[in-house]
Amino acid sequence: MKAKQFVLPLVIFILGIILTIIGALFKIQHWPYAPQILTLGTIVEVIGLLLLIVVLIKYFFKK
Repeated sequence: MKAKQFVLPLVIFILGIILTIIGALFKIQHWPYAPQILTLGTIVEVIGLLLLIVVLIKYFFKK
């Protein structure tokens, strides 16, 4: 299995984690747009996980 296939989903997932952490910081500090950043981070994480699942399914059905 090539590691190159997993780069994009993992980068997207890590970006989602970073956005979620930043959103939590905004929420703790009572800064504006905290709920929007948390929601965006969660959505990006889900997209990254879905892409990873698709890559894994394609790999295992290719055999």
